[in-house]
Amino acid sequence: EVHVVESGGGLVQPGGSMRLSCEVSGFFGHDYGVGWFRQGPGKAREGVSGISPSDGTKFYAASVKGRFTISADANKNTVYLQMNSLKPEDTAVYYCAAGGYTVIAGLVHGWLREHEYDAWGQGTQVTVSS
Repeated sequence: EVHVVESGGGLVQPGGSMRLSCEVSGFFGHDYGVGWFRQGPGKAREGVSGISPSDGTKFYAASVKGRFTISADANKNTVYLQMNSLKPEDTAVYYCAAGGYTVIAGLVHGWLREHEYDAWGQGTQVTVSS
């Protein structure tokens, strides 16, 4: 059974930085993809970034490109989302999710589709406010 556990989150001032972590377990080897999604107040959930730890394929939504960096430590089965230059509109509950080959294919083609992910974390609140 696949499990995903997020950590990080909290309150940060505009322009500040924060790092989220996502530990994945239950996949055989490293053939899986990880996506970060977020849901702001009154908004639909949206895909933010994704990575395939085995080959380093990455995806960023236009709204975060150049400010967020996703990385993976395959030995620790952990994915990190480094968020810099945070804006109030980045305020949201951030979710980490993991899935198999369909997720990896999606990253190659440049999309994050929620229904392709097998397991989701509980979500962590990120609040950007002065």
